[in-house]
Amino acid sequence: MDIVIRVARPEEYPGLGEITAQAYLRDGLLDFGESDAYLGELRDVAKRAAAADVLVAVERESAPGARRLLGGVTFVPRGGAMADIARPGEAEIRMLAVAREARGRGAGEALVRDCVDRARATEGCVRIVLSTQHSMHAAHRIYERLGFTRTPDRDWNPIPELDDVRLLTYELTL
Repeated sequence: MDIVIRVARPEEYPGLGEITAQAYLRDGLLDFGESDAYLGELRDVAKRAAAADVLVAVERESAPGARRLLGGVTFVPRGGAMADIARPGEAEIRMLAVAREARGRGAGEALVRDCVDRARATEGCVRIVLSTQHSMHAAHRIYERLGFTRTPDRDWNPIPELDDVRLLTYELTL
């Protein structure tokens, strides 16, 4: 499959927002399902694009110039509103999602590889970091295959009032 990774276009924001929201919903990653406040954040691609680089994986279709949206990721090159755990000199990967029907075809790995390449090209960036949920096993396999290592000392809880929410962290030294 011919997968192209590029910056998301505004007309793709609604589609990518829905792919991301559905990936989290269908995989049972939102504690409160359809009423989870984070669902709005997942759908708000324009907000992410204003503060970071939102990348998409697209597949070339048979029609000239037609491309099908497979998934996306938010790449945070250096701090700011979209960074959760990045420290100075670190880039961060957020909200990696691939459409259910496109999984297993390499889109997720291609998106992560592109983020690593972007981090390497970012002046002063020495590491790329990310947070993930315990149950995101397919994503963990991608990260580990690409050389990311677990950093348990950085694991954290994004909702401190809920004791059972703990995100795992990974890093890749560049």
